[in-house]
Amino acid sequence: MKMFEGSSVANARRKIMDRFSSFRLGSELVEIYHSADRVLAEDVLSKNNVPHFRRSTVDGYAVLAKDTYGASESLPAFLDIVGEVYMGKGAEIDIVENQAVYVPTGGMLPEGADAVIMVEYTEMLDKESLAVMGSVTVKENVVDIGDDIFENETVLTKGQVLRPQDIGVLASVGLGRVKIYKKPSIAIISTGDEIVGTNEEVNLGQIRDINTYTLTIMAEQLGCAVTKKTVVRDEFELLQKELKGSLKNSDIVIISGGSSVGIKDITRAVIESVDKSEVFIHGLAIKPGKPTIIAKVDNSLVLGLPGQPVSAMIVFKVMVDYFVKYIQSIEKEIEYGIEAELSTNIHSAQGKETYQMVTVEKTADGYLATPIYGKSGMITLLSRAKGYIVIDMNKEGVLKGEKVTVYAF
Repeated sequence: MKMFEGSSVANARRKIMDRFSSFRLGSELVEIYHSADRVLAEDVLSKNNVPHFRRSTVDGYAVLAKDTYGASESLPAFLDIVGEVYMGKGAEIDIVENQAVYVPTGGMLPEGADAVIMVEYTEMLDKESLAVMGSVTVKENVVDIGDDIFENETVLTKGQVLRPQDIGVLASVGLGRVKIYKKPSIAIISTGDEIVGTNEEVNLGQIRDINTYTLTIMAEQLGCAVTKKTVVRDEFELLQKELKGSLKNSDIVIISGGSSVGIKDITRAVIESVDKSEVFIHGLAIKPGKPTIIAKVDNSLVLGLPGQPVSAMIVFKVMVDYFVKYIQSIEKEIEYGIEAELSTNIHSAQGKETYQMVTVEKTADGYLATPIYGKSGMITLLSRAKGYIVIDMNKEGVLKGEKVTVYAF
């Protein structure tokens, strides 16, 4: 049986972009209450200025700044109190020199005023007289019209994942509904004669299903809609039937298991047996996860992942995460990690991009990352890990004391 070639991750991603350059994910209008963690399908432009009136940022008195110049506790300025502005109401008072109007935080400035003096720096002598014991400059403690957002300004951009603060921006510009991408749909198929369910009796040679659960949760956390999750025996016709059924309503189909080149590894043959299929990657230069299949079938991405749980999760993270973000225009998203010092040398195989699980502990000088080792297929590698580091395929390893970036898994 011919062994597969190992493509770099970067090359595999370029090929995905090339094959799916015309892919278009649908969009939908939703209430902003239901848009958290969803992805904008278009730029959002403000219909109005925010704020649309001049307002105070403090409790105080609207004044002409020049009337306060030089004022101090020892030499206060004296102004006439000519009214008050109420919250939620327009300022119906105009002021001129040597006049002041009380304005609450967020209240509208009266015409003629160009600054607000905080109430702490004033003293009412009577209902009509105010002593000002400090000075302000023009526009001090004032938010002008459009200071926050100008009319027709792009306030949020296509491909942005909506956070609570972003939804606050939508509300501020008067948008109660927003156009977002539909959730990418994904089917999870696990294969293997040895796999049994969580509630089934495990006989010699059998193992409980792990990948269906881990990959489903990863897909949901990625914002996908899971259309199917099932386990199939290593039989060509059964797997072919599941694949064909899944392709009808899924943007992505994951087949976990059977991606290598053994006698029972039928995933590639099954994919190639379906109409409009093209396997363009079989083998990634990655550790763990080399026996990976990437294909396009009609307009869906189909991936054959290694059956080992650690490998399957790593490849999902590297390739499926990328594709889901690509089709939603999330191309500039920053992958956040923490910088840590490596506690020991780590050897890696040159020519393969290595994903090494690590634990992380806080030290007096920062963070210390320690690699976790174990035999292939041990799911506890992931449950014990706090994250992973990536070792470039052109390096033979990293040295003790070297600074590395740890990404959460």
